[in-house]
Amino acid sequence: MNRTEKLGWVGQSVWLDNITRDLLNSGRLEHYIRDLSVTGLTSNPSIYDKAIGGSSDYDEDIQRLAGGGADPESIFFELALDDLRRAADMFLPIHQRTSGVDGFVSLEVSPLLANDAATTISEAARLHALGGRANLLIKIPGTTAGLTAIEETIFAGIPVNVTLLFSSDQYLAAAEAYTRAIERRVRAGLDPYVPSVASVFVSRWDGPIAGDLPDSLHLKLGIAMAHRTYGTYRSLLEDIRWQRLLNEGARPQRLLWASTGTKDKTASDVLYVEALAAPLTVNTMPEETLLAFADHGSVTGSIVPGVDFLGGRIVAGANSHNEALIARFEKEGVDIDELGGLLQQQGVVAFETAWRSLLARITETAATPATR
Repeated sequence: MNRTEKLGWVGQSVWLDNITRDLLNSGRLEHYIRDLSVTGLTSNPSIYDKAIGGSSDYDEDIQRLAGGGADPESIFFELALDDLRRAADMFLPIHQRTSGVDGFVSLEVSPLLANDAATTISEAARLHALGGRANLLIKIPGTTAGLTAIEETIFAGIPVNVTLLFSSDQYLAAAEAYTRAIERRVRAGLDPYVPSVASVFVSRWDGPIAGDLPDSLHLKLGIAMAHRTYGTYRSLLEDIRWQRLLNEGARPQRLLWASTGTKDKTASDVLYVEALAAPLTVNTMPEETLLAFADHGSVTGSIVPGVDFLGGRIVAGANSHNEALIARFEKEGVDIDELGGLLQQQGVVAFETAWRSLLARITETAATPATR
């Protein structure tokens, strides 16, 4: 059993947080599926901004589509869906083998719609229909407006990847939107299973405060917050509300770890992967992180949720050691709630910036005379 297979043995799916035309054409994705146990794939505006800007693989198609009168946004979605359909077909045997639990690819709605619930709902439906693949997840941010869009999109039967979640509270709000939608489907006599993942970003917790804390707390907040969220997740699955839904044939929204590449080059390049092995989860890794873990990563255990007494109260799914660690950050002046909200806002802005850059690249390429 190789290293990535061991994550699957723990109960965690390994997804790739990347897509490029070269990844598909070169056979690398097939290799990752066959040899590294990769069972899904995610994309976002930043990934496609780099993919289109970093090669000429898309130039001919961009110029052809622009010549037919397509605008930059329409061109992007056509290019992305071409790639994602190919990837979805590679993952289809996994999707079928797992009865629709695994084997997904993801496409994000325009980040400019993060605060526009109505348009997000219609765009999610449009893009999923255009994709034409059952194993295509539509990514919707877990902002306030996004929560409304998530509930309505799930109720409509469209698979959703909830993105840009950071804190346990943000995760819980997204999970509540998913749960309400499934309960509504049960009452309406509809199929209670609509695939979904909730993507919790990990490493970004450690960026804004780097250098402002004692060395003993360096690169520990992201993992601590992820462990807290995992406890919340497992407690939710044990709740009577979800027990009833399971009896109706529903399946839980899976927790997904995102942003698991190590940005601090002085730290282990598999830091977040090793710390977040856990049953009933997905870890979507950048390509370099996947290869690093396949080479020298290890699985020494998994996150174990529990029920602890903290400050005289029972906290379901909490881990007292982990909560004590988070308390140390708070003693150092870190406002966890404020930072979680700030990280989500920064994530929205970062994706908006990448989106505008992506569309500008497409516009520039469309206006450049073909060289071949």
